[in-house]
Amino acid sequence: MTKLPFKLLCVTSRLRAFASKLLVLAVVLVSGLALAGESRVAKPAVIIEKADSQCVAPPEEMRRNHMEMLKHQRDKTLRLGQRGAKVSLNGCIECHASKKTGSVLGSGENFCQGCHAYAAVHLDCWDCHQPKAHTKATPAPAAAGAKP
Repeated sequence: MTKLPFKLLCVTSRLRAFASKLLVLAVVLVSGLALAGESRVAKPAVIIEKADSQCVAPPEEMRRNHMEMLKHQRDKTLRLGQRGAKVSLNGCIECHASKKTGSVLGSGENFCQGCHAYAAVHLDCWDCHQPKAHTKATPAPAAAGAKP
């Protein structure tokens, strides 16, 4: 058996260690990809209350892009004063509010709250807007000492 120089032995052992780490990483990635389509969390049971109406876009597009649509409409409403557009928060509430509560919030069964809880996304729309159909949001009370 031939003795290898010390430096070559160090390089060889480092290569073996690197190769074993690379193999473990590959196994983890492949197993992760195999399980990517599966989830241990049940998908929300979304009930569209107004089944007789047509949404502004297909469900796949709405799942991915509804926030962008609402943001664009928000900007048009706030900056240009354009109301009554095809995509609006009030329009969403009109169709998706629960028949029991009249709201899109309140439990995991309600449309917005159910999906956003599943996706772990914070709903900040309702910090300013009313989550119930046919209702106007009440303005927040003025801060003490604020000028009208």
